[in-house]
Amino acid sequence: MTPLAELLIRRIRATGPITVADYMADCLLHPEHGYYTTREPFGQAGDFTTAPEISQMFGELLGLCLAQCWQDQGAAGAVTLAELGPGRGTLMADALRATARVPGFHAAAGLCLIEAAPRLRTVQRATLGDRPVQWIAHVSDLPEAPLFLIANEFFDALPIRQFLHHPRGWQERVVGLEGDRLAFGVTAPAPVGALAPRLADTAPGEMVELCPAAGPIMAEVAGRIARHGGAALVIDYGGWGSRGDTLQALCRHAPADPLAEPGLADLTAHVDFRALAEAAGLPHRFRSQGLFLERLGITARAQALAAGLSGAALESHVAAHRRLTHPAEMGSLFKVLALVPPGAAAPPGTE
Repeated sequence: MTPLAELLIRRIRATGPITVADYMADCLLHPEHGYYTTREPFGQAGDFTTAPEISQMFGELLGLCLAQCWQDQGAAGAVTLAELGPGRGTLMADALRATARVPGFHAAAGLCLIEAAPRLRTVQRATLGDRPVQWIAHVSDLPEAPLFLIANEFFDALPIRQFLHHPRGWQERVVGLEGDRLAFGVTAPAPVGALAPRLADTAPGEMVELCPAAGPIMAEVAGRIARHGGAALVIDYGGWGSRGDTLQALCRHAPADPLAEPGLADLTAHVDFRALAEAAGLPHRFRSQGLFLERLGITARAQALAAGLSGAALESHVAAHRRLTHPAEMGSLFKVLALVPPGAAAPPGTE
């Protein structure tokens, strides 16, 4: 039993079952035993590999996409280039390298990383070298300026609440105890105002998930884009609307029981892109990751990089291209939500 499991069991015995959101928050962010505060999650040595770690092409194309948005909106002289949840800084480093030859872009763009963990800030500093960086802990601290933002696999890690449709309303799924073990249970049925519209499109027994933190974060980002201009690219796995139980745990690159080892496994859930778009209230485009990257020219970029490779390096490169774009891999599961201010051109790749 992990130290965090012992703490959670004592808490539940004292005060009763907790929501899935509270459970996720403790598992991921507990100051002593949380997954992100105690482990190196990224890459082969961690528990999962994100797109920027798979290939440099991913960050390069996202950076060029935002640089084109900046040009399309008049190439303002002072803008914010930001990333939500920048991991090791790999994506931003690739984006900056690819946009270095875009006239005026680096001079105009102040780099801002939304990262609360001191350990990850240290890693990002090493990855980005001597590039000036402003670190902030919350999106509400973003500068009031044109905002060009990337959020790759950020929203999937935000805590969710889960509700089961019941003939008398909704039952919330909670984490309680069965003997000395953590176990899922449900509350008594009751109305849930935020889910009233979902009663019509779900049947009794179906599950719907809510992410309470996602809407306010999206609204903060969208507010700056609406007021000052800019664009946001949100890339994650999920769909248009929430349906079903998507809570999942990953440990050492393999699926795990979400309740088995709290604090030692990554917990995520599928992103409801419709909820994000509604919270933003901006013109948006929604595309699969594979289609988006193909329209940005990833195949041509892959071919150019392949010309200088051979053997195992070439095989790895070809596999990375496939993993990012093929429908059977990340190409269809991962989606892209692109946001721009009213009247602005759609970001490249989302036309």
